[in-house]
Amino acid sequence: MLLRRLEYLAALAREEHFGRAAEACHVTQPALSAGIRKLEQELGVQVVKRGQRFEGFTPEGTEVLRWAQRMIAERTALDQTIATMRAGLTGTLRIGAIPTALTVSPLLTTPVRARHPLVGVRLLSMSSREIVHRLNDFDIDVGMTYVDGEPLGQVRVVPLYRERYLLLTPADGEHGTRTSVTWDDAARAPLCLLTGDMQNRRIIDGHLADTGRTAHVVVETDTVSAVYAHVASMGLCSVVPHAWLPTFGVPEGLRAVPLPTPRRSHQVGLVLAGHGPESLLARAMVETAREVDLAALLDQASGH
Repeated sequence: MLLRRLEYLAALAREEHFGRAAEACHVTQPALSAGIRKLEQELGVQVVKRGQRFEGFTPEGTEVLRWAQRMIAERTALDQTIATMRAGLTGTLRIGAIPTALTVSPLLTTPVRARHPLVGVRLLSMSSREIVHRLNDFDIDVGMTYVDGEPLGQVRVVPLYRERYLLLTPADGEHGTRTSVTWDDAARAPLCLLTGDMQNRRIIDGHLADTGRTAHVVVETDTVSAVYAHVASMGLCSVVPHAWLPTFGVPEGLRAVPLPTPRRSHQVGLVLAGHGPESLLARAMVETAREVDLAALLDQASGH
């Protein structure tokens, strides 16, 4: 029963609401509250701050929560190991990916599924900061993000590819007939870019700022598909990673013109929690990534 009460605690941390936590655990709210009170009695400390609503955890509760998340992850890893020994790898591979890496993920999830047909995949769009947070809370098995940019903290890293950039532009526009453009050209063009809370945008802003110009950003959006849509419908341009091309390609009426290698390039990779048990599902993803030449596949798809 101790593990079940720890699951109640972990659910409360995720949901930050007693009712939603109870629903996630498939119990009534009184049953969840009673389970947490029994946990406090067993440990001899107050875990949850008292109030009509969820108000957070006590310092002791924060420490108990860390142990709870670790113990639940250990139990999940044990279940996966036993299931694998019985009938092959099973379960749901939980992946958090930055938006610019989402389009690359099928190049890894497809061979994972081919090798382990009983495995499902849950792929979520997240910021690089959220990926690290969710890894440390054991809410995801693996992340896909930049691995040599902003600090990631204690994570294990498996490099995948180094990002290159192109100017996506209307074929009948100013740059549509050119074989190459400069970053200065990109800074002067009317642009549609991802929003500033995304690391890809911050990286591109840095490259554009190196030109000494203020970039002419007309539209900001938080989805890759909307970038393509606005470039096509409004006659804008966009600086896009070459990793987008395998999925989105270059639609009719647009061209992708190479930009010079910037002063500093950035690498995308897999990140895994730096502590706790290693998920068998995460291990399967890593093994696949080490066997698939992702950089070569992306170069081939982008024509370079």
